[in-house]
Amino acid sequence: MGSANKTPLLILLLFSDLFICEILSEGVSKEEAKHLRDEVREMFYHAFGGYMKHAFPHDELKPLSCEGEDTLGGYALTLIDSLDTLALLGDRESFSASVEWIGKNLRFDINKTVSVFETTIRILGGLLSAHLIASDYNTGMRIPSYEDELLHLAEDLARRMLPAFDTPTGIPFGSVNLMHGVDENESKITSTAGGGTLTLEFGMLSRLTNDPIFEEVTKNAVLGLWARRSRINLVGAHIDVFSGEWTQKDAGIGTSIDSFYEYLLKAYILFGDEEYLFIFQEAYRAAMLYLHNDPWYVEVNMNSAALVWPLFNSLQAFWPGLQVLAGDIEPAIKTHTAFFSVWKRYGFTPEGFNLATFKVQQGQKSYPLRPELIESTYWLYKATRNPRFLDAGRDMLASLQYAARCTCGYCHISDVEFHQQEDHMESFFLAETVKYLWLLFDLAAGPDNLVENGPYPYIFSTEGHLLPATPQVSLVSEHCSYLGAYCRSSNLRQETFFSEAARDSAATNISESLTNTDAKILLRSDSRKSRSSGLIKGYCPGLTHAQRYGISYVASDDSPEEESSSTKPDTVVQNSSTALVVSNQSSDSPSSDADDHHKPREDQRAPQLDDETSQIVNVTSKEEV
Repeated sequence: MGSANKTPLLILLLFSDLFICEILSEGVSKEEAKHLRDEVREMFYHAFGGYMKHAFPHDELKPLSCEGEDTLGGYALTLIDSLDTLALLGDRESFSASVEWIGKNLRFDINKTVSVFETTIRILGGLLSAHLIASDYNTGMRIPSYEDELLHLAEDLARRMLPAFDTPTGIPFGSVNLMHGVDENESKITSTAGGGTLTLEFGMLSRLTNDPIFEEVTKNAVLGLWARRSRINLVGAHIDVFSGEWTQKDAGIGTSIDSFYEYLLKAYILFGDEEYLFIFQEAYRAAMLYLHNDPWYVEVNMNSAALVWPLFNSLQAFWPGLQVLAGDIEPAIKTHTAFFSVWKRYGFTPEGFNLATFKVQQGQKSYPLRPELIESTYWLYKATRNPRFLDAGRDMLASLQYAARCTCGYCHISDVEFHQQEDHMESFFLAETVKYLWLLFDLAAGPDNLVENGPYPYIFSTEGHLLPATPQVSLVSEHCSYLGAYCRSSNLRQETFFSEAARDSAATNISESLTNTDAKILLRSDSRKSRSSGLIKGYCPGLTHAQRYGISYVASDDSPEEESSSTKPDTVVQNSSTALVVSNQSSDSPSSDADDHHKPREDQRAPQLDDETSQIVNVTSKEEV
């Protein structure tokens, strides 16, 4: 979508080595890529070792003074945030020891008021990702003694955050006390990103614990925000969670809004819920129409689209990576080029860069080791194999090594013009910045890691945590993987119950929103016979081992009927696939009546997409057995 009325949505998940080629930059040979990858590994261990030696079990490291500090809740934040990076690097010893320590020592029954957003993406996401790796033989990092300790901790933490969602709009408070719930004096103002960037972690928890409440509250929060969008489909930066009134009406893709867009698309990819796709399509069109000032993005008034702020802020740098997932490569390349030009100019991206003066914005001169531009560089290289992105990665690595490396780790840069260091190292440096750099060079060197060669496609959370799109997660409607899910009626047990009338309409909406999205990839089950029977809320049988891990495959309904699953041999999927989800929905089709935009979403029917709106094409490497 170079503009609002062009290229249809193409979601391109490049999860396999299908497109790997040997084209590298003239300046980055395959051997040098290996060297750079090893340099990034050393970078990680310099910072991680400094944290473990001088700061653990405090939250974060002060890398100049070599001390620890508690910045979120005082529960070993950096260790939890680093778990899946340890696994990705293949460090079985450190990963196992860290998981064991956390399982034995971490507790959340503490009198601490914490950020719902930061706690979700860093702690909850870190625990869930590590649990999924440690509990699964297919990852190659299974811990024999592990007994779901991290999952139990994640569930306990999420339940302690549930009181934050008890608001008239469904949009959560920004903070919650882990022992006492929401303080009576807690602010009613929250950011759009804070309220709309919880769906991946909470949704994953629902599928792992058989409790839909976590997914329900976070989806309600997204719908609560979207129901209050402007007539031109833009959302503001801050909202009152009680009245639903926007308190800051600046619309953009950066600060306070960024990951709202990110989680709309990723929630669809991970969970297959087409309502997220519909919202993303509408939101993306509006962003490209009103916020895109090629190749930059600006902030405008959400109602009038009048220019408010011609500013590039560093959080916008995630956008080209998101566009890769959306298949919109051309504008992603242009925008990345513009953003990277700022990095080249200063050695880092400042928090704010004024597009009117082309100078660093006063008061926004710092670079707190952010990963977003590196993340987009990785995704663009993965999608295009263009050597320019390896060159960019090498330059960014050199900047970090030259100016940010300090005694015990890596320092914030307080002023990008003078490269002045600050005594702080955010946990996301190890969770994201180093991770994406390592993945970039490993991809060029010949990938050998869990993401590129593992058993599943992986979605990265906004904190860079690995969330696998296993059948248990992505085909929940087919296999009823948690209690109370919407299930195929022929799969119900006799004790099936029907929920209250208010829930019946939701079941109808979900049933009607399912197109052939779920028709292409089916695991061995009786779903062929039950596909026409619709979805009913009730108790459902669990998944078999084969269904849970996706090791058996059956063709779609397009196959000849005589080739039934009972007579065909099983097909084992040996490698994660590249999945293409193509939307042929006309981008200039009329949107819903503007008068309906401010009605609560629950009063509207789920969007009905035509048969061509989504097609999942699974290109796999298989062997018949």
